[in-house]
Amino acid sequence: MSTAVAAPAKKKSGKAVVGFAGLPQVNLLPPEVRAARGLVHVKRWLAVSVLVVVILTAFVYGFALLEGKSADNELAEAQTETARLATEAAKYAEVPLVLSDLKRSEDARVQGMSTEVLWKPYVDAVTAVLPPAVSIDTFVVTQATPWLDAQPSLEPLLDPGVGTILFTVKATTLPDSAAWLDALNSIPGFSGATFSTATIGQDTGAPYYEVSSSVQVLDTAFSNRFAITEGK
Repeated sequence: MSTAVAAPAKKKSGKAVVGFAGLPQVNLLPPEVRAARGLVHVKRWLAVSVLVVVILTAFVYGFALLEGKSADNELAEAQTETARLATEAAKYAEVPLVLSDLKRSEDARVQGMSTEVLWKPYVDAVTAVLPPAVSIDTFVVTQATPWLDAQPSLEPLLDPGVGTILFTVKATTLPDSAAWLDALNSIPGFSGATFSTATIGQDTGAPYYEVSSSVQVLDTAFSNRFAITEGK
C-alpha cells in the first residue's frame, strides 16, 4: 500500500513576483455601509468646522466686549473732563462780558478824546510871546469835537483848522502887530494868526489899548494820548 506524501507548502513571500500582476480586489461592502462610513467622516469635519466657528465667534465676542468696555471707560473719562471744564468755564463766564465792556469803554475813550488839546501849554506859549506890558483879557476857544466839525474861519483866505482861538489883550502901548503875529504863528500847532481891532479904553483913569486877535489851531495840536497805535 502506497502512502501519498504531501508536497511541502511554499511559504508566501511578501515580495511581488516580477512579471505577474496583482490579483484584483473586490469590495464586497454594501453601498449603504460605504455611504454610512462617508457620512461619519463628513459629520466629523462638520463638527470640527462648527467648533472652529464657535471658538472664533467667542473670540470676536470677547474682543468686542473688551473694546466696548474700553470705549465706555473713555466716554466716562471724556464726560468727566467735559463736566470739569464746564465747571471751570462757569467761573469765568463774566470774563467775556467784562472784556467786551472794557473794549467799548476803550473805543469810547479813543473817540471822545480824539480832539483833546492840552491847553495849558498853549496858553503859556501865547503868554510867553506877548509883547511887553501886554496882558490877556479874554481867551475863547472854539474847536471841533468828535461829533461836530470846527466852525469856519473868519478869514476866508485861511485854511480852516480844527479850532480857533479868539482873544483880546490889554496894552499900555500899541504893540507891533506884525511881530506879534509872527510870534503866534511860530507856536507849534498854530497858524493863520490875525490882528483884528485895536480900541482905546480907560480903566481907573489910565488909558489902554484893547487889541483883538485870532489864530487857527491845527490838528497837530491834538494830544493823541489815547489814540490806538499800530501794534496794540
